[in-house]
Amino acid sequence: MFQRGLKDVVAVHTKIASVDGEKGELRYRGVLVGDLISSHSFEEVAYFLWHGCLPREDEQRELNEKMMVGRVLPPHIVAIIDALPRDMPLMDAMRTAVSGYASTSFNEQPVKDQAIILTAALPVIIARHYRNQQGKPIVEANPALAHTANYLWMLTGIIPNEVQVEALETYLKLTMEHGLNASTFAARVTISTESDVTSAVTSAIGTMKGPLHGGAPSAVIELLEEIKAPENICPVIEKKMKSGKRIMGFGHRIYKTEDPRSIVLRDTCTHMAGKDGWLDLATAAEKEIITLLDIYKPGRKLYTNVEYYAAAIMRSINMPPELFTPTFSVARIVGWTAHAIEQSSDNTIFRPQSVYTGEWID
Repeated sequence: MFQRGLKDVVAVHTKIASVDGEKGELRYRGVLVGDLISSHSFEEVAYFLWHGCLPREDEQRELNEKMMVGRVLPPHIVAIIDALPRDMPLMDAMRTAVSGYASTSFNEQPVKDQAIILTAALPVIIARHYRNQQGKPIVEANPALAHTANYLWMLTGIIPNEVQVEALETYLKLTMEHGLNASTFAARVTISTESDVTSAVTSAIGTMKGPLHGGAPSAVIELLEEIKAPENICPVIEKKMKSGKRIMGFGHRIYKTEDPRSIVLRDTCTHMAGKDGWLDLATAAEKEIITLLDIYKPGRKLYTNVEYYAAAIMRSINMPPELFTPTFSVARIVGWTAHAIEQSSDNTIFRPQSVYTGEWID
């Protein structure tokens, strides 16, 4: 049976995550994502996806130590990044720098250690190339800061406040994993050839670069910037609906009800009420937009997707648009490496068939 783009074709049995579009559920290893991330850090959730259990105190300490080591880029990786043209897009710079990790000594390490090192290194790679692009001095990792706070610190040279860290970390934990999406499939296809983890991550980054997959929520930010203030919500949205324009940040290809990730991000923004004007505006706008969608598009059941609140969070921490997809990758590398580990443990090479549709020439 031919399915264009392999839509709805089951290609993998996995214990890592499940996505239920009808119920609006996302589970990491059987646990509802909202329940899991509410009381665990980025590092703990990553460990859970890699190992299938939460770390004990000694395992957490060991993980933190390995992450700290991973944040110190090897000299040859530093040289690669600093030699790249400043106008090279960040996703391309990431792909190039990550590929530089491939070596016999690196590949001989346990695959889970490779996953930790690459996960820890990716934000450093992004920050270094971004600072080079801006012509600003490099900000080295701060051993006193955890993963998310370190990322913001290396980008800006400013210690982030708790509101910024909580908002971004919630987003990162929610987007670590989402089933067999395009970039994760690319990682599994690569590792299925008995290639290495570095190659799998490089394949995934190249796939994430495509706007149909890793497209940034820039359009939602443009919408919120057009609204500017609560009193403008109805006039702006009604004008767009009357002219037939799509309201960005609403509706999802998979979820037929509310995107569970947007629910958690909304709760995070609501929890921070009064602490950030952009998050307050996004929360107020969502309520009115949903009401207007019910009026203008009855029966469509259009709900907020994860990009809506992701955009609000990115705008609230002054994250420039060119960093959106790289930041998405900072989270999703956990899922990529978890799938690479799982594929390697019970491997069959991916080899789908094709149907020739050209001419026969005798």
